Amino acid sequence: MNLQVTGHHLDVTPAMREYLTSKLERIMRHFDRLMDVSVTLSTEREQRKVEANIHMSGKNLFAESQDTDMYAAIDALVDKLDRQILKHKEKRADPRGDAPIKRTAAEE
Repeated sequence: MNLQVTGHHLDVTPAMREYLTSKLERIMRHFDRLMDVSVTLSTEREQRKVEANIHMSGKNLFAESQDTDMYAAIDALVDKLDRQILKHKEKRADPRGDAPIKRTAAEE
């Protein structure tokens, strides 16, 4: 995974970079074929904004998050990306969507 972190009107500290990297590892557990991840951290007045572009084979994902705290914005961004990647993974597993759902006896 190639990670590019940039700051807009903001200096990206090593602590922010390390926190972002550790949070993005959660996404790598679900889908390990991420090629490029580009993250932009910015500040506008009272709001902190985080944007991410993920390029993977066959799909580009984008998510953004705003909060008054940069670390809370990063957490919200990773949650959004995690949901998008899980949805992409499910679609990729069954492209037509007509496979029967397999249930165990405990679920019925």
